Order: sequence, then structure tokens, then C-alpha cells
Amino acid sequence: MIDIILSRAPIYLLIFARCFALILTLPLFSTRAVSRVAKIAFSGYMAYFLLGSADLSAYKNFLGTDGAFSLYFVMLIVGEAFIGIIIGFYITIIFSAFSTAGQFTAFQMGFSAASTYDAAAQVENPLMGQFFNLVAMLVFMQTQWFQRLFLGGLTSSFKTLTAISVASCENTLVTFMLKGLSKLFADALIIALPIMGTLMLITICTGLLSKAAPQMNLLSEGFPIMILTAFLLIMFMLPSIIDFFIRSFAGGFKALEDLFIGIGGQVK
Repeated sequence: MIDIILSRAPIYLLIFARCFALILTLPLFSTRAVSRVAKIAFSGYMAYFLLGSADLSAYKNFLGTDGAFSLYFVMLIVGEAFIGIIIGFYITIIFSAFSTAGQFTAFQMGFSAASTYDAAAQVENPLMGQFFNLVAMLVFMQTQWFQRLFLGGLTSSFKTLTAISVASCENTLVTFMLKGLSKLFADALIIALPIMGTLMLITICTGLLSKAAPQMNLLSEGFPIMILTAFLLIMFMLPSIIDFFIRSFAGGFKALEDLFIGIGGQVK
């Protein structure tokens, strides 16, 4: 294993740079709970397994005896790391949609002040945002999207996407990331809108009843009703929400594949 790595050290370092950047930005692996040594070791094993299948023929002018470990080679390593960051950041955008939907729900049901540190997102996140994020993480692992990301997505990225192609198609990447950010808020609203709409109707009814009969003191009873109603809605909607999670992952991976194919076609 060591002999193979040493004989193809320049190619191995390029593959390792993309894998390590992906691990550093990917949800679950980017947390501090995963040690830096484990991230480096996992990236090294990934790079070794991809060493035989990765197509880096576009770098042949930079991987010769004179080109290896030169300034151009360092720039290629930075470009490969940037590609890994793009892939990991887009997967993070997909998970952020679920966390944002939980924040919308928590704000409407009165849980906006119940925020704790989310180790997965590494930010202060309401409890409902953490709940949706954990459910999405379990769905991501259970439906084998994790294996598809490393065995399919990362392998195909080496066949179509290089640092040279990324440098020549920056407009395509900017458009792709902006569409991803807009899709983040659209997906979050789709998930949270039924719950937010129902809770808004309860708030309106409570306000009308409070005006009609002030002695009922519905203000103190409104919060428990909204919390109980929100949990009941989440319980009944959970199968549909999980199905939406799966379709979101499928759409996100399809968008990544289209990006790889599109950039590869533009370069050719």
C-alpha cells in the first residue's frame, strides 16, 4: 500500500486534497466530535481506494518529473480542495433546509427561546431545528445516501470535474450555489408551512375568543394548545416529511451530477 502511494504520490495528494476538504465540510463529519486524526485517516483511505479509478489525465502536464510539487501543482491542490468544499457545502445546504424548517416551526409554536448548541450544525439552534436535523441525518444514513455520496458521487466527480474545468466555469458554479441557497428557503417553507399555517389559525382564534370573552384568560392556555397541536401535526406528518427528505436528497444529488456533466461538457 505504501509503495503504491509513494509511486503515485502527486496523484494521491490531489485526490487526498479533494477527499479531505469534503470531509471537513460534510455534515456529521465536520463536527468537533470527530477528531482531526480520524478525518485525515478516513480521507487517506478514501484517496487510496480512488487512486486506481480517478481520471486525472487533464493534469498530465503538471504531474511530470518537472511539474510535480511545483507552484502549479500547489495551485492544483488548492483547486481540488475547492471542489471538495463545493460538494460538501452543497450537501450542507440540503441539511440546512431541514434545520431552517425547524426554526420556522419553533418560532411559531413558542420554542424560539429554547435554543441550545447544536453539535451537528455547530451553531445555536432551536430544539425543533435540531430535531429535524437529526431526523434528516438518520434518513441520510438509513437510505444509503452516505454510501452513494462516496461510492458514486465522489468517484464520478473525478471523471468529469477537475480544478482546471472549475477555473474556466466560475459563472456556472456561482449560479449553481445561488440556486441551492434559494432552494434552501423554498424547501424549509414547504416543510414548515402546514404547521405554521395551522398554528397561525389557532393564534387568530385565540385572539378573537380573548376579545369576545376576556374572563376566559385564553392567553395562558394558548401556548400549551399550540405546542400540543404542533407535536400532533409533526407526529402525523412525519412519514410525509421523511419522504420529502428522501426526495430532497435525490434532487440534490441529481443537481450535483448535472453540474459535473455540465462543466465537463463545457470544457470539452
